[in-house]
Amino acid sequence: MQKTPINISFIILLSLLFTQVSSAQKPEKWNSVEIYNQIQKLNFLGSVLYIAAHPDDENTRLISYLSNEKKARTAYLSLTRGDGGQNLIGPELRELLGVIRTQELIEARKIDGGEQFFSRANDFGFSKNPDETFEIWDREKVLSDVVWTIRKFQPDVIINRFDHRTSGTTHGHHTASAILSVESFKLANNPKRFPEQLKWFSTWQPKRIFFNPSVWFYGNQEKFDQADKSKFLSLETGVYYTETGISNQEIAALSRSSHKSQGFGSTGSRGQDTEYLELINGEKLKDKSNLFDGIDTSWNRINGGKAIGELISQIESQFNFSNPSASIPDLIKAYQMIAALDENHWKPIKLNELKNIIAGCTGLYLEAVANVQQSTPGSTVKLRLETINRSAIPMELKSVTLFPNQKNSVYNKVLSNNIAERNTIDLELAENLEYTQPYWLKDKGTTGMYQVDHQENIGIPDIIREVKIQFNIAINNVNIPFERDIIYKYNDKVKGEMYYFLDIIPDASTKIVDQISFFNDGKTKKMAVQVKAGKDNIEGNVQLELADNWQVTPATIPFSLDKKEMEKTLYFDVTPPENPSEITAKSSVTINTKKLEKEQIMINYDHISKQQVLLPAEAKFKKLDLKTTNERIGYIMGAGDEVPECLTQMGYSVQLLSPDEINSRSLNNFDVIITGIRAYNTLAGLKIRQHLLLEFVKKGKTLIVQYNTPDSNIPHNMAPYPLTISQDRVTDENATVEFLAPNHPILNYPNEITQKDFKGWTQEQGLYYPNEFDAAFTPILSSHDKGESPKKGALLVATYGKGQYIYTGLSLFRELPMGVSGAYRLLANMIALKTPESEIVNPQE
Repeated sequence: MQKTPINISFIILLSLLFTQVSSAQKPEKWNSVEIYNQIQKLNFLGSVLYIAAHPDDENTRLISYLSNEKKARTAYLSLTRGDGGQNLIGPELRELLGVIRTQELIEARKIDGGEQFFSRANDFGFSKNPDETFEIWDREKVLSDVVWTIRKFQPDVIINRFDHRTSGTTHGHHTASAILSVESFKLANNPKRFPEQLKWFSTWQPKRIFFNPSVWFYGNQEKFDQADKSKFLSLETGVYYTETGISNQEIAALSRSSHKSQGFGSTGSRGQDTEYLELINGEKLKDKSNLFDGIDTSWNRINGGKAIGELISQIESQFNFSNPSASIPDLIKAYQMIAALDENHWKPIKLNELKNIIAGCTGLYLEAVANVQQSTPGSTVKLRLETINRSAIPMELKSVTLFPNQKNSVYNKVLSNNIAERNTIDLELAENLEYTQPYWLKDKGTTGMYQVDHQENIGIPDIIREVKIQFNIAINNVNIPFERDIIYKYNDKVKGEMYYFLDIIPDASTKIVDQISFFNDGKTKKMAVQVKAGKDNIEGNVQLELADNWQVTPATIPFSLDKKEMEKTLYFDVTPPENPSEITAKSSVTINTKKLEKEQIMINYDHISKQQVLLPAEAKFKKLDLKTTNERIGYIMGAGDEVPECLTQMGYSVQLLSPDEINSRSLNNFDVIITGIRAYNTLAGLKIRQHLLLEFVKKGKTLIVQYNTPDSNIPHNMAPYPLTISQDRVTDENATVEFLAPNHPILNYPNEITQKDFKGWTQEQGLYYPNEFDAAFTPILSSHDKGESPKKGALLVATYGKGQYIYTGLSLFRELPMGVSGAYRLLANMIALKTPESEIVNPQE
């Protein structure tokens, strides 16, 4: 029975949205229209690689259009994993934020139909031009990674999000991504460049490369509308899929909304929508509406492929939506024909696509469920296997193969229609099995680059899971292997069926409870070290390793834990040296002769896959020249940071406040209120209570406001006097700082601030400085990046009534968790700031 072609994007989206509510690992269960769409894609052999710098840089409208409407194999190469951004959903920053944003990109691609790649470049933070970017990235290595991705993916067309000709007018990473893409366009076909890659993939020459301009690049809609676009290729991407009632823009908005940690929730739009592409290099277009002009995207591009294309066209035209399994004889024939081809780029891709289609047409469900979600090397995991054929097609479970040990178990069980075949099998985990973790974080990298030792792993988006299972199924007497990840699942009474991957974990993990500890009084402190069991019945010793001039007793502490996931906290007495000193303390666990020195960090949000990250179990111990006072602090958390914990370590009494808890009575309990980063951007309730915070200042207290970004959510009375937030920032953390008000108390009490206090800062000095402010404000500091004018908005102080209002764009939220001494000393001075009687002002009501 032939049916009108149906686009299945909306149906896919609905299923994805529902699975994201519970967990991101639920298996695909295609319906007829989804299967039909995949058959259409099976018959298209064209590919596009989109290249930019960060998660959320990609044009999801274009990726969705190319994947769903044109049926092209479409991928996004993000040079970084977004480690340098801010986090709106939790406290994770730097590498941990990169893990979250990696998963958000993977979820976005599930929605818009694309694939995902990365380079080894580390997002070290904002960069003002590509020259600065290349000083921190290893330019040659990142270039190598772009070439590697092109050779691996073999795109017919490359599209750059950014313009390689606009140095200094956008983020330096942005322009750098375009520069490297343009350079790689020809290099990928040069066997003399990066010849070590040719062990895995051949050289490749894309047909053409484009720049994807938009309103953003022209400054505003009016300029974009007036621009000459006659030489651009235009694509009408505002497709409305009548069968599903959704537009391409709505798909793209759902994809972009996956970037939850960045606050990029998007509302879908409808109607006409045009994307423009400017040809940068490659073969000119005869048809300016056809991205693939002059490119054979049929099976004819493969030697021996013509007959395969004709067969798939026949399968598509005769597809029976009521009985998809009717296509199985021809699909099996196509599978055999593709398997018989000489080795080429498209062969494994199309075989994998075809296997998924065959499974969908037969309702073939394959699942291996572990009895635990986490297990250790050398242990045995019980697996429950479910194999069910939900069609009348003759089928047999021949065997299953476990990886990486390649253990094979023979079954030879006939799979009758809709009768589940259930088996159990032991999975023996080798002693030398790798732990489950983001492979790019396994070894220490540099500020600008991640360390990935194995060439073949570069660019892989997700965690590499060694443990897998392969179901070997005979369908119509043709043996077909189906590979699956091993999962763990359970039923949650609220969320229902919950899926997670099987993770391989250490026998034990450890961590120093406080990541930063101060010993300024010179006294011995008890330091808590936690040990967590990765399996039952473990015992050993815990060590706290310090530098020679620090003392720790006892040298080791024995422990025993009966049950997996049990935790025990042990205490060491630590005595600092007489003189100021800063060290990195390390904790470790020794079980028999095995030394384990990793902290296990679990990242678990509903919209992404649960992630295990293993990092060195380290903390910073400091004996500083740091003086503090005894103010009571209320902290209003904004986008998420670790500043409150750092304040507690400094010895302050800190209480977290929500906007709903702000009233005149509650504010009386505090001497200082501090708003977290982007608090006014993210907390709607803060705006309507701002007058209470200003009244708090007027009465003689202190309000410290950390940076916000300029947007419509900022209340007009965020500050007691006019102040305009700008895009100004100082990205060079080593930029020289000038003291504009050297005698101001904020630079002198209780700590004398000197140039030394701005040494050792990380990632950036500060961001989103005010560039216009009332004369009532005293600018305290000035600094600037190379070649720029001085920026005076890093730290502004104003007396209001009897109290002090402080606005700072300094990146304290980065510096404090990293243990930067000067940031602590300066923050202590901000907190201690008082208004002399002679300076009390009487602001007009």
